[in-house]
Amino acid sequence: MERRFDYFVVFAEMRTGSNFLEANINAFDRFECFGEAFNPHFIGYPNKTEIAGVTRAMRDAHPERLVDAIKNLPSGLGGFRFFHDHDPRILDLILNDERCAKIVLTRNPLDSYVSWKIAQATGQWKLTNVKRRKDSRVRFEAAEFEEHMSRTQGFQVQLLNTLQQSGQTAFYLAYEDIQNLDVINGLAKFLGSEDALESLDQDLKKQNPDGLLDKVSNPEEMEEAVVGIDLFNLHRTPNFEPRRGPAAPSFVACSKSPLLFMPIRSGPEPDVITWMAALDDVDTSGLNTRLNQKALRQWKRRNPGHRCFTVLRHPLARAHHAFCTKILQTGPGCYDGIRRILRNSFKLPLPGKFPSDDYGLVQHRDAFLAFLDFLEANLSGQTAIRVDAHWATQSAVLQGMANFIVPDHVFREERLQTDLQRLAEDLGAPNRASFSKNASELPFELADIYDDKLEKRAAQIYQRDYMMFGFEPWQSLPV
Repeated sequence: MERRFDYFVVFAEMRTGSNFLEANINAFDRFECFGEAFNPHFIGYPNKTEIAGVTRAMRDAHPERLVDAIKNLPSGLGGFRFFHDHDPRILDLILNDERCAKIVLTRNPLDSYVSWKIAQATGQWKLTNVKRRKDSRVRFEAAEFEEHMSRTQGFQVQLLNTLQQSGQTAFYLAYEDIQNLDVINGLAKFLGSEDALESLDQDLKKQNPDGLLDKVSNPEEMEEAVVGIDLFNLHRTPNFEPRRGPAAPSFVACSKSPLLFMPIRSGPEPDVITWMAALDDVDTSGLNTRLNQKALRQWKRRNPGHRCFTVLRHPLARAHHAFCTKILQTGPGCYDGIRRILRNSFKLPLPGKFPSDDYGLVQHRDAFLAFLDFLEANLSGQTAIRVDAHWATQSAVLQGMANFIVPDHVFREERLQTDLQRLAEDLGAPNRASFSKNASELPFELADIYDDKLEKRAAQIYQRDYMMFGFEPWQSLPV
Protein backbone atom coordinates (compact mmCIF):
# COMPACT_ATOMS: atom_id res chain seq x y z
CA MET A 1 0.00 0.00 0.00
CA GLU A 2 1.34 3.40 -0.97
CA ARG A 3 2.19 5.48 2.04
CA ARG A 4 0.34 8.74 2.57
CA PHE A 5 3.35 10.83 3.67
CA ASP A 6 7.03 11.04 2.75
CA TYR A 7 8.11 12.67 6.03
CA PHE A 8 6.67 14.51 9.03
CA VAL A 9 7.25 17.66 11.04
CA VAL A 10 6.34 18.40 14.65
CA PHE A 11 5.52 22.10 15.01
CA ALA A 12 6.15 23.00 18.63
CA GLU A 13 7.97 25.44 20.90
CA MET A 14 10.40 25.18 23.78
CA ARG A 15 8.90 23.72 26.97
CA THR A 16 5.85 22.23 25.27
CA GLY A 17 6.78 18.56 25.82
CA SER A 18 8.29 18.06 22.37
CA ASN A 19 11.20 15.99 23.72
CA PHE A 20 8.76 13.59 25.36
CA LEU A 21 6.67 13.41 22.19
CA GLU A 22 9.74 12.74 20.07
CA ALA A 23 10.86 9.95 22.41
CA ASN A 24 7.51 8.21 21.98
CA ILE A 25 7.46 8.71 18.20
CA ASN A 26 10.91 7.11 18.06
CA ALA A 27 9.60 4.17 20.09
CA PHE A 28 7.85 3.00 16.91
CA ASP A 29 10.05 0.93 14.62
CA ARG A 30 8.89 2.73 11.46
CA PHE A 31 9.57 6.30 12.62
CA GLU A 32 12.69 8.34 13.24
CA CYS A 33 12.51 11.92 14.45
CA PHE A 34 15.79 13.84 14.07
CA GLY A 35 15.28 16.50 16.72
CA GLU A 36 15.54 20.19 15.86
CA ALA A 37 16.86 19.65 12.36
CA PHE A 38 16.69 23.34 11.42
CA ASN A 39 17.79 24.97 14.65
CA PRO A 40 20.22 27.71 13.53
CA HIS A 41 22.60 26.97 16.41
CA PHE A 42 23.00 23.21 15.81
CA ILE A 43 21.67 20.40 13.65
CA GLY A 44 19.26 18.03 15.37
CA TYR A 45 20.86 18.08 18.81
CA PRO A 46 23.72 20.11 20.34
CA ASN A 47 26.13 17.15 20.14
CA LYS A 48 25.32 16.09 16.56
CA THR A 49 27.30 17.03 13.45
CA GLU A 50 25.03 15.69 10.70
CA ILE A 51 21.64 14.17 9.88
CA ALA A 52 21.28 11.48 7.22
CA GLY A 53 24.65 12.44 5.75
CA VAL A 54 23.91 16.19 5.63
CA THR A 55 26.21 18.37 7.74
CA ARG A 56 25.27 21.65 9.34
CA ALA A 57 27.27 23.60 6.72
CA MET A 58 25.52 21.73 3.89
CA ARG A 59 22.14 22.42 5.51
CA ASP A 60 22.86 26.13 5.97
CA ALA A 61 23.87 26.46 2.33
CA HIS A 62 20.90 24.51 0.95
CA PRO A 63 18.25 23.76 3.61
CA GLU A 64 16.05 21.87 1.16
CA ARG A 65 18.86 19.31 0.84
CA LEU A 66 18.24 18.16 4.41
CA VAL A 67 14.51 17.90 3.72
CA ASP A 68 15.24 15.66 0.74
CA ALA A 69 17.59 13.49 2.82
CA ILE A 70 14.96 12.96 5.53
CA LYS A 71 12.29 12.39 2.89
CA ASN A 72 14.36 9.71 1.17
CA LEU A 73 15.49 7.58 4.10
CA PRO A 74 16.25 3.98 3.05
CA SER A 75 13.47 2.70 5.31
CA GLY A 76 10.80 4.08 7.57
CA LEU A 77 9.38 7.58 7.89
CA GLY A 78 11.63 10.41 8.99
CA GLY A 79 10.78 13.74 10.52
CA PHE A 80 11.94 16.59 12.74
CA ARG A 81 10.78 19.26 15.18
CA PHE A 82 10.35 22.83 14.01
CA PHE A 83 10.02 25.92 16.25
CA HIS A 84 9.06 29.46 15.31
CA ASP A 85 12.70 30.64 15.37
CA HIS A 86 14.11 27.85 13.18
CA ASP A 87 15.30 28.42 9.62
CA PRO A 88 12.45 30.40 7.99
CA ARG A 89 13.66 29.54 4.46
CA ILE A 90 12.25 26.04 4.81
CA LEU A 91 8.87 26.87 6.37
CA ASP A 92 6.90 27.55 3.17
CA LEU A 93 8.33 24.43 1.56
CA ILE A 94 7.18 22.06 4.29
CA LEU A 95 3.87 23.83 4.96
CA ASN A 96 2.81 23.62 1.32
CA ASP A 97 4.03 20.05 0.83
CA GLU A 98 0.99 17.77 1.11
CA ARG A 99 3.32 14.78 1.39
CA CYS A 100 4.61 16.21 4.69
CA ALA A 101 2.58 15.13 7.71
CA LYS A 102 1.98 18.03 10.08
CA ILE A 103 1.83 17.48 13.83
CA VAL A 104 1.04 20.57 15.89
CA LEU A 105 1.90 20.45 19.61
CA THR A 106 0.65 23.29 21.79
CA ARG A 107 0.73 24.25 25.46
CA ASN A 108 -0.78 26.99 27.57
CA PRO A 109 1.64 29.89 26.84
CA LEU A 110 1.82 30.84 30.52
CA ASP A 111 2.85 27.31 31.49
CA SER A 112 5.50 27.13 28.80
CA TYR A 113 6.81 30.60 29.68
CA VAL A 114 7.24 29.80 33.39
CA SER A 115 8.78 26.42 32.54
CA TRP A 116 11.22 28.18 30.20
CA LYS A 117 12.17 30.64 32.95
CA ILE A 118 12.82 27.80 35.41
CA ALA A 119 14.94 25.90 32.87
CA GLN A 120 16.97 29.06 32.27
CA ALA A 121 17.48 29.57 36.00
CA THR A 122 18.45 25.96 36.75
CA GLY A 123 20.19 25.03 33.51
CA GLN A 124 18.13 21.83 33.48
CA TRP A 125 16.28 21.32 30.19
CA LYS A 126 15.61 17.59 30.52
CA LEU A 127 15.00 15.33 33.52
CA THR A 128 15.53 11.57 33.49
CA ASN A 129 16.09 11.01 37.22
CA VAL A 130 13.75 12.71 39.69
CA LYS A 131 16.49 12.69 42.33
CA ARG A 132 18.51 15.12 40.17
CA ARG A 133 15.63 17.52 39.77
CA LYS A 134 16.56 21.18 40.27
CA ASP A 135 13.96 23.63 41.46
CA SER A 136 13.70 27.39 41.34
CA ARG A 137 11.03 30.03 41.90
CA VAL A 138 11.31 32.55 39.10
CA ARG A 139 10.10 36.08 38.65
CA PHE A 140 7.25 36.68 36.25
CA GLU A 141 7.97 39.54 33.84
CA ALA A 142 4.80 40.87 32.24
CA ALA A 143 6.41 42.45 29.17
CA GLU A 144 8.54 39.38 28.53
CA PHE A 145 5.52 37.10 28.80
CA GLU A 146 3.47 39.25 26.43
CA GLU A 147 6.25 39.02 23.86
CA HIS A 148 6.46 35.25 24.36
CA MET A 149 2.71 34.85 23.96
CA SER A 150 2.62 37.08 20.88
CA ARG A 151 5.32 35.03 19.15
CA THR A 152 3.75 31.73 20.05
CA GLN A 153 0.22 32.61 19.04
CA GLY A 154 1.37 34.42 15.89
CA PHE A 155 3.20 31.30 14.71
CA GLN A 156 0.17 29.13 15.46
CA VAL A 157 -2.07 31.44 13.44
CA GLN A 158 0.38 31.30 10.54
CA LEU A 159 0.33 27.50 10.59
CA LEU A 160 -3.45 27.33 10.82
CA ASN A 161 -4.09 29.83 8.03
CA THR A 162 -1.62 28.19 5.65
CA LEU A 163 -3.11 24.75 6.22
CA GLN A 164 -6.62 26.10 5.76
CA GLN A 165 -5.74 27.90 2.54
CA SER A 166 -4.02 24.82 1.09
CA GLY A 167 -6.80 22.45 2.13
CA GLN A 168 -4.62 20.42 4.52
CA THR A 169 -5.18 19.17 8.01
CA ALA A 170 -2.80 18.52 10.88
CA PHE A 171 -2.73 16.18 13.87
CA TYR A 172 -3.20 18.52 16.83
CA LEU A 173 -1.88 17.67 20.29
CA ALA A 174 -2.14 19.59 23.53
CA TYR A 175 0.56 19.23 26.18
CA GLU A 176 -1.80 17.07 28.26
CA ASP A 177 -2.47 14.72 25.31
CA ILE A 178 1.10 13.44 25.06
CA GLN A 179 0.61 11.51 28.32
CA ASN A 180 -2.28 9.59 26.75
CA LEU A 181 -1.16 6.26 25.28
CA ASP A 182 -4.23 5.99 23.05
CA VAL A 183 -3.54 9.42 21.55
CA ILE A 184 0.08 8.52 20.80
CA ASN A 185 -1.05 5.30 19.13
CA GLY A 186 -3.59 7.36 17.19
CA LEU A 187 -0.77 9.60 16.00
CA ALA A 188 1.04 6.51 14.72
CA LYS A 189 -2.05 5.59 12.69
CA PHE A 190 -2.15 9.11 11.27
CA LEU A 191 1.46 8.67 10.14
CA GLY A 192 0.65 5.33 8.53
CA SER A 193 1.64 2.69 11.09
CA GLU A 194 -0.62 -0.03 12.45
CA ASP A 195 1.80 -0.75 15.29
CA ALA A 196 0.86 0.29 18.82
CA LEU A 197 2.89 0.99 21.96
CA GLU A 198 2.03 -0.88 25.14
CA SER A 199 3.32 1.91 27.35
CA LEU A 200 4.77 5.38 27.07
CA ASP A 201 8.43 6.28 27.43
CA GLN A 202 9.40 6.47 31.10
CA ASP A 203 12.87 8.02 30.78
CA LEU A 204 11.88 11.69 30.67
CA LYS A 205 10.23 13.04 33.84
CA LYS A 206 8.11 16.11 34.41
CA GLN A 207 10.42 18.76 35.76
CA ASN A 208 8.00 21.19 37.37
CA PRO A 209 4.89 19.40 38.71
CA ASP A 210 3.90 22.15 41.18
CA GLY A 211 0.98 24.49 40.68
CA LEU A 212 1.63 27.49 38.44
CA LEU A 213 1.32 30.05 41.22
CA ASP A 214 3.85 28.12 43.32
CA LYS A 215 6.52 28.38 40.62
CA VAL A 216 6.88 32.17 40.63
CA SER A 217 8.12 34.54 43.30
CA ASN A 218 5.55 37.22 42.45
CA PRO A 219 2.25 35.36 41.89
CA GLU A 220 0.14 38.44 42.67
CA GLU A 221 1.83 40.42 39.89
CA MET A 222 1.32 37.50 37.50
CA GLU A 223 -2.37 37.28 38.34
CA GLU A 224 -2.76 41.01 37.88
CA ALA A 225 -0.97 40.94 34.53
CA VAL A 226 -3.22 38.25 33.08
CA VAL A 227 -6.46 39.19 34.86
CA GLY A 228 -9.47 38.60 32.71
CA ILE A 229 -7.71 36.02 30.51
CA ASP A 230 -9.54 32.91 31.64
CA LEU A 231 -7.58 30.82 29.16
CA PHE A 232 -4.76 30.39 31.65
CA ASN A 233 -6.88 28.99 34.51
CA LEU A 234 -4.27 30.01 37.08
CA HIS A 235 -5.81 28.28 40.07
CA ARG A 236 -6.20 24.84 38.56
CA THR A 237 -4.55 21.95 40.33
CA PRO A 238 -2.00 20.16 38.13
CA ASN A 239 -3.04 16.63 37.23
CA PHE A 240 -0.45 14.33 35.67
CA GLU A 241 -2.15 11.04 36.51
CA PRO A 242 -2.98 8.65 33.71
CA ARG A 243 -6.66 8.35 32.96
CA ARG A 244 -8.19 5.40 34.74
CA GLY A 245 -10.74 2.89 33.52
CA PRO A 246 -13.92 2.13 35.46
CA ALA A 247 -12.39 -0.98 37.14
CA ALA A 248 -15.74 -2.74 36.74
CA PRO A 249 -14.55 -6.16 38.04
CA SER A 250 -14.03 -4.58 41.48
CA PHE A 251 -17.72 -3.56 41.74
CA VAL A 252 -19.93 -5.50 44.14
CA ALA A 253 -23.67 -6.02 43.62
CA CYS A 254 -26.19 -7.28 46.14
CA SER A 255 -27.75 -10.63 45.34
CA LYS A 256 -31.28 -9.44 46.19
CA SER A 257 -31.34 -5.69 46.75
CA PRO A 258 -30.90 -3.38 43.70
CA LEU A 259 -27.66 -1.97 45.07
CA LEU A 260 -24.20 -1.68 43.52
CA PHE A 261 -21.05 -0.70 45.42
CA MET A 262 -18.21 0.85 43.41
CA PRO A 263 -15.25 0.70 45.80
CA ILE A 264 -12.27 3.02 45.84
CA ARG A 265 -9.24 0.98 46.86
CA SER A 266 -7.74 1.51 50.33
CA GLY A 267 -11.14 2.69 51.52
CA PRO A 268 -13.60 1.05 53.93
CA GLU A 269 -14.31 -1.71 51.41
CA PRO A 270 -14.60 -4.73 53.79
CA ASP A 271 -16.94 -2.86 56.14
CA VAL A 272 -19.30 -1.87 53.33
CA ILE A 273 -19.32 -5.38 51.85
CA THR A 274 -20.18 -6.82 55.28
CA TRP A 275 -23.09 -4.37 55.51
CA MET A 276 -24.31 -5.31 52.02
CA ALA A 277 -24.29 -9.01 52.92
CA ALA A 278 -26.30 -8.28 56.07
CA LEU A 279 -28.75 -6.21 54.02
CA ASP A 280 -29.48 -9.26 51.85
CA ASP A 281 -29.18 -11.69 54.77
CA VAL A 282 -26.45 -13.65 53.02
CA ASP A 283 -22.79 -14.38 53.56
CA THR A 284 -20.33 -12.07 51.78
CA SER A 285 -19.64 -14.91 49.35
CA GLY A 286 -23.27 -14.62 48.22
CA LEU A 287 -22.74 -11.15 46.76
CA ASN A 288 -22.13 -10.68 43.04
CA THR A 289 -18.47 -9.91 42.36
CA ARG A 290 -16.02 -9.85 39.45
CA LEU A 291 -18.67 -8.71 37.02
CA ASN A 292 -17.57 -7.45 33.61
CA GLN A 293 -19.19 -4.48 31.92
CA LYS A 294 -21.63 -6.66 29.97
CA ALA A 295 -22.76 -8.44 33.15
CA LEU A 296 -23.15 -5.13 34.95
CA ARG A 297 -25.36 -3.74 32.19
CA GLN A 298 -27.50 -6.87 32.42
CA TRP A 299 -27.69 -6.47 36.21
CA LYS A 300 -28.83 -2.86 35.84
CA ARG A 301 -31.56 -3.89 33.37
CA ARG A 302 -32.77 -6.61 35.74
CA ASN A 303 -32.87 -4.19 38.67
CA PRO A 304 -34.97 -1.12 37.87
CA GLY A 305 -34.67 1.52 40.56
CA HIS A 306 -31.13 0.39 41.34
CA ARG A 307 -28.71 2.56 43.30
CA CYS A 308 -24.94 2.81 42.79
CA PHE A 309 -22.63 4.31 45.38
CA THR A 310 -19.02 4.78 46.34
CA VAL A 311 -17.25 5.95 49.49
CA LEU A 312 -14.53 8.55 49.95
CA ARG A 313 -11.87 8.22 52.62
CA HIS A 314 -9.72 11.08 53.85
CA PRO A 315 -6.57 11.17 51.63
CA LEU A 316 -4.16 10.94 54.57
CA ALA A 317 -5.97 7.98 56.11
CA ARG A 318 -6.20 6.30 52.72
CA ALA A 319 -2.49 6.79 51.99
CA HIS A 320 -1.65 5.37 55.42
CA HIS A 321 -3.88 2.36 54.81
CA ALA A 322 -2.25 1.73 51.42
CA PHE A 323 1.20 2.05 52.96
CA CYS A 324 0.45 -0.38 55.78
CA THR A 325 -1.33 -3.02 53.72
CA LYS A 326 0.62 -2.92 50.47
CA ILE A 327 4.11 -1.64 51.27
CA LEU A 328 4.98 -2.08 54.95
CA GLN A 329 3.68 -5.59 55.44
CA THR A 330 5.14 -8.55 53.60
CA GLY A 331 3.42 -11.65 52.33
CA PRO A 332 0.38 -12.43 50.16
CA GLY A 333 -1.41 -9.41 48.75
CA CYS A 334 1.49 -7.03 49.32
CA TYR A 335 3.46 -5.29 46.59
CA ASP A 336 6.80 -6.98 47.12
CA GLY A 337 8.31 -5.68 43.86
CA ILE A 338 7.38 -2.06 44.52
CA ARG A 339 8.48 -2.48 48.12
CA ARG A 340 11.98 -3.49 46.99
CA ILE A 341 12.20 -0.49 44.66
CA LEU A 342 11.09 1.87 47.43
CA ARG A 343 13.68 0.44 49.82
CA ASN A 344 16.55 0.45 47.31
CA SER A 345 15.88 3.49 45.12
CA PHE A 346 13.74 5.75 47.31
CA LYS A 347 15.48 4.74 50.55
CA LEU A 348 12.31 4.05 52.52
CA PRO A 349 13.48 2.91 55.97
CA LEU A 350 11.57 -0.39 55.88
CA PRO A 351 12.66 -3.63 57.52
CA GLY A 352 13.49 -6.56 55.27
CA LYS A 353 10.52 -8.43 56.68
CA PHE A 354 7.57 -7.29 58.75
CA PRO A 355 6.79 -7.61 61.66
CA SER A 356 10.20 -6.65 62.97
CA ASP A 357 11.42 -5.98 66.52
CA ASP A 358 13.42 -3.01 65.22
CA TYR A 359 10.41 -1.25 63.75
CA GLY A 360 8.30 0.85 66.13
CA LEU A 361 6.20 4.01 66.03
CA VAL A 362 9.15 6.35 65.42
CA GLN A 363 10.38 4.24 62.52
CA HIS A 364 6.82 3.93 61.22
CA ARG A 365 6.28 7.67 61.07
CA ASP A 366 9.61 8.18 59.27
CA ALA A 367 8.85 5.44 56.76
CA PHE A 368 5.34 6.73 56.12
CA LEU A 369 6.64 10.26 55.59
CA ALA A 370 9.14 8.90 53.07
CA PHE A 371 6.29 7.04 51.37
CA LEU A 372 4.42 10.34 51.04
CA ASP A 373 7.49 11.80 49.32
CA PHE A 374 7.35 8.92 46.87
CA LEU A 375 3.62 9.50 46.29
CA GLU A 376 4.27 13.12 45.38
CA ALA A 377 6.70 12.08 42.65
CA ASN A 378 4.56 9.14 41.56
CA LEU A 379 1.34 11.12 41.19
CA SER A 380 3.26 13.84 39.32
CA GLY A 381 4.41 11.33 36.72
CA GLN A 382 8.04 11.47 37.83
CA THR A 383 8.60 7.77 38.55
CA ALA A 384 8.55 4.61 36.45
CA ILE A 385 6.27 2.92 39.02
CA ARG A 386 2.60 2.67 38.13
CA VAL A 387 0.06 4.94 39.80
CA ASP A 388 -1.70 2.16 41.64
CA ALA A 389 -5.42 2.24 42.39
CA HIS A 390 -4.67 2.05 46.13
CA TRP A 391 -3.06 5.50 46.14
CA ALA A 392 -4.34 7.17 42.96
CA THR A 393 -6.35 10.32 43.60
CA GLN A 394 -9.98 9.62 44.34
CA SER A 395 -11.01 12.24 41.78
CA ALA A 396 -9.20 10.27 39.05
CA VAL A 397 -10.83 7.03 40.21
CA LEU A 398 -14.28 8.63 40.18
CA GLN A 399 -13.70 10.03 36.69
CA GLY A 400 -12.80 6.53 35.52
CA MET A 401 -15.97 5.10 37.07
CA ALA A 402 -18.10 7.79 35.47
CA ASN A 403 -16.93 6.71 32.02
CA PHE A 404 -19.09 3.62 32.57
CA ILE A 405 -21.40 4.24 35.54
CA VAL A 406 -22.02 7.51 37.34
CA PRO A 407 -22.60 6.76 41.04
CA ASP A 408 -25.91 7.94 42.49
CA HIS A 409 -24.23 8.59 45.84
CA VAL A 410 -20.71 9.59 46.86
CA PHE A 411 -20.59 9.00 50.61
CA ARG A 412 -17.95 9.99 53.18
CA GLU A 413 -16.46 7.36 55.45
CA GLU A 414 -17.08 9.41 58.60
CA ARG A 415 -20.83 9.58 57.82
CA LEU A 416 -21.34 6.06 56.56
CA GLN A 417 -23.53 4.84 59.40
CA THR A 418 -26.09 7.60 58.77
CA ASP A 419 -25.85 7.57 54.98
CA LEU A 420 -26.15 3.80 54.58
CA GLN A 421 -29.14 3.76 56.92
CA ARG A 422 -30.87 6.31 54.69
CA LEU A 423 -29.92 4.31 51.60
CA ALA A 424 -31.48 1.20 53.13
CA GLU A 425 -34.65 3.19 53.84
CA ASP A 426 -34.78 4.32 50.20
CA LEU A 427 -34.58 0.68 49.15
CA GLY A 428 -37.40 -0.27 51.53
CA ALA A 429 -35.20 -2.24 53.91
CA PRO A 430 -34.53 0.10 56.85
CA ASN A 431 -34.17 -2.57 59.53
CA ARG A 432 -32.22 -5.30 57.76
CA ALA A 433 -28.72 -4.16 58.60
CA SER A 434 -26.83 -1.59 60.60
CA PHE A 435 -23.40 -0.42 59.55
CA SER A 436 -20.48 -0.85 61.93
CA LYS A 437 -16.74 -0.58 61.47
CA ASN A 438 -14.72 -3.74 61.85
CA ALA A 439 -11.76 -3.74 64.19
CA SER A 440 -8.66 -2.26 62.55
CA GLU A 441 -6.13 -4.78 61.26
CA LEU A 442 -3.41 -2.20 60.64
CA PRO A 443 -0.17 -2.74 62.57
CA PHE A 444 -0.08 0.97 63.54
CA GLU A 445 -2.87 3.52 63.77
CA LEU A 446 -2.67 6.87 62.05
CA ALA A 447 -3.77 8.58 65.27
CA ASP A 448 -0.57 7.42 66.96
CA ILE A 449 1.70 9.24 64.49
CA TYR A 450 -0.53 12.07 63.26
CA ASP A 451 0.75 15.64 63.32
CA ASP A 452 0.48 18.84 61.28
CA LYS A 453 3.44 17.91 59.08
CA LEU A 454 1.75 14.74 57.85
CA GLU A 455 -1.47 16.66 57.21
CA LYS A 456 0.33 19.35 55.20
CA ARG A 457 2.17 16.75 53.12
CA ALA A 458 -1.08 14.96 52.33
CA ALA A 459 -2.78 18.24 51.41
CA GLN A 460 0.10 19.06 49.09
CA ILE A 461 0.20 15.65 47.42
CA TYR A 462 -3.56 15.21 47.15
CA GLN A 463 -4.40 18.86 46.61
CA ARG A 464 -6.78 17.92 43.79
CA ASP A 465 -8.83 15.71 46.14
CA TYR A 466 -8.74 18.30 48.92
CA MET A 467 -10.02 20.91 46.48
CA MET A 468 -12.58 18.73 44.67
CA PHE A 469 -14.11 17.20 47.79
CA GLY A 470 -13.41 19.85 50.42
CA PHE A 471 -11.52 17.59 52.81
CA GLU A 472 -10.76 19.08 56.21
CA PRO A 473 -7.79 18.05 58.39
CA TRP A 474 -8.07 14.38 59.30
CA GLN A 475 -7.92 15.09 63.03
CA SER A 476 -11.08 17.22 62.84
CA LEU A 477 -13.23 14.42 61.43
CA PRO A 478 -15.69 12.61 63.72
CA VAL A 479 -14.53 9.22 64.90
